[in-house]
Amino acid sequence: MNDERPAPLTALPMVLTGLCITQILAWGILYYAFPVLSAPISTDTGWSPTSVTVAYSAGLVVSALLGIPLGKVLDYRGPRLVMTAGSVLGVIALLLIAWAPTFWLFLCGWLLAGVSMAGTLYPPAFAAVTRWYGHRRVFALTVITLIGGLASTVFAPLTDALASALSWREVYTVLAVVIGVLAIPIHAVVLRRPWPSNDYETPLPADGDDVAGLADGGVVVDSEREYARGVMRTPAYLLMTVGLTLGGLAMFAAMINLVPMLIDRGVSPTLAAWVLGLGGLGQVVGRLFYWAMERGMSVRSRTLWIYLLVAVSTAALALNWTNAVWLIAISMVAGVARGISTLLKATAVTDRWGPRAYGRLSGVFNAPVMLAIAVAPAVGAALAELMGSYEAMYLLLAGVAVLAVAALAFSVPKLERA
Repeated sequence: MNDERPAPLTALPMVLTGLCITQILAWGILYYAFPVLSAPISTDTGWSPTSVTVAYSAGLVVSALLGIPLGKVLDYRGPRLVMTAGSVLGVIALLLIAWAPTFWLFLCGWLLAGVSMAGTLYPPAFAAVTRWYGHRRVFALTVITLIGGLASTVFAPLTDALASALSWREVYTVLAVVIGVLAIPIHAVVLRRPWPSNDYETPLPADGDDVAGLADGGVVVDSEREYARGVMRTPAYLLMTVGLTLGGLAMFAAMINLVPMLIDRGVSPTLAAWVLGLGGLGQVVGRLFYWAMERGMSVRSRTLWIYLLVAVSTAALALNWTNAVWLIAISMVAGVARGISTLLKATAVTDRWGPRAYGRLSGVFNAPVMLAIAVAPAVGAALAELMGSYEAMYLLLAGVAVLAVAALAFSVPKLERA
């Protein structure tokens, strides 16, 4: 690890462009293609929809569990090795998923895909731009998530179109080739640059505050490891983790179960895919306003408003309506909340405690958040079956989102970095 400062913004256009492209590919192929293909997979193989979804969720669990160790690697080695290896594993995993003759090999494919997701989705990309862009990181994070937010808009309809002409196995094969041809070389080439030290922006006490007064905000100590441990012991960090975990569970259980819920209501699979995809457009719209929110609202205010929007939009999906305009509108509103929540998670550590030990601190809180997102598809399906309807399930998820709001209300330390 060297001691270089972040390069000027104009010196890193290739990094930003490359990460934007690979985030669309990683999210679109590894994450959003599955909700569209889950029904054809179950029909073709005879495996139950629950079993197929559990395999997918298992991969997300692996991705969540790898967040902490990969955060440490990212802090010291940078993103190139992690993201390039993740793309290579993504190709192998998708080919295994595509041509698995048994459910157990299909499950193994998704477990390997989980390793790939840990190395290619937002967390390593966020770590990269947080370090390289320094105080301009919000700009870079916003650009990446703006473009990445189009993943479902592009790949949900595209996957549905491919599935109308090809078998689900052939669709996943095509998608594996796309990752191999584009993501692997992009990560290997554009991320090949010096990885700067992260000790140049160590947060200092505010005027009039001593170290003891920073118990809520970020204890200033020499050891980065001890610094991270000190932050993790604070009530603010714990409540932030709980709130973001509950919010993630509600948000993604609602999203991943959207297509099967709409089909269950009698909506055509094509319209259902478009409703899901246009939610991604809502994500992009929401992120366009994040700069204004960051400048004009405190950390607490913008966090509470967005997670209240999660609760309201989730409750709205409980209304048993099939009108296309209504469904698209609600999906886009939910997408706005989901899109801004991604930026809130990306800046959660730096907004509260600064950039020091970002990889470690974000890796720890991201683990339960990603674990909740991982089990969200299966939890949503199980709740719908247990409660007898998707509508009841969406009302319960709205209640979970309200609990998230309550926790997040107390998640900002006294020395708020708004």
